[in-house]
Amino acid sequence: MSRLLIIAAGSVAVVAAVLTLIWTMQRRLMYFPIGGVPTPGEIGLSDVEPVTFETTDGLRLNGWFVAAAGPSPRVTVLVFNGNAGNRAHRAPLAAALQHHGLQVLLVDYRGYGGNLGTPTENGFAADSRAAHAYLAARPDVDASRIAYFGESLGTAVAIDLAVEHPPAAIVLRSPFTSMADVGQFHYPFLPVRLLLRDRFAAIDHIRRIRVPLLVIAGGRDQTVPIENSRRLYDAAVAPKTLLVLPNADHNDDELLAGEEMIRAIVNFLQPLA
Repeated sequence: MSRLLIIAAGSVAVVAAVLTLIWTMQRRLMYFPIGGVPTPGEIGLSDVEPVTFETTDGLRLNGWFVAAAGPSPRVTVLVFNGNAGNRAHRAPLAAALQHHGLQVLLVDYRGYGGNLGTPTENGFAADSRAAHAYLAARPDVDASRIAYFGESLGTAVAIDLAVEHPPAAIVLRSPFTSMADVGQFHYPFLPVRLLLRDRFAAIDHIRRIRVPLLVIAGGRDQTVPIENSRRLYDAAVAPKTLLVLPNADHNDDELLAGEEMIRAIVNFLQPLA
């Protein structure tokens, strides 16, 4: 019996050590920032103004304001990135929207794109508020015609901001119900709901959104399953539209700046023009 107790105690100790490691390292496993940012010209962007703005907790964030040809102010799209890369990786999206006469603000969260700070859910919320405040204060931006575009993790950031500062419209690409649900899907053997610090519970806030909503999802998304995106869409009570790209995975070009996706976004935002 004592031998069994020793084995059991050892097993418990190993499990506890693993869970403790996951608890302490989870943000490194969730966020994948890339610091180096090329110049806009190096990645094919033109008419770009490098901008900076400050958060309420004193961090200075960097971004690019991508202007569109024609008279200002125009419809402006505020982009909230996913959990990897930096603003340069969203250049194809910005260029495609710019081509259709939309202004775009690409920003990097704290810890991304050379910004100081450490990525956290609360930090991202502060960053989104600062980006919105900066954008709304620009003389070439009509604050009543700002739309949010959230990508993957950024969909939860966009939804959270939309509750506090409603946009004219909101586009969610590969949205999810909560980080706990997504984490449990990928790690069913772990007590994700108990361990998770940054929960990004979009499902708790989506019912408070009242502005027009466009949800875009990939039918073969292996990161955010289509069923999860549909659950969030079904929970929304705003005027809503769902576009499913049946053959698209999470990081495919179709969901980056694919022609069908861009056309849907432009058509969706057309009433604001």
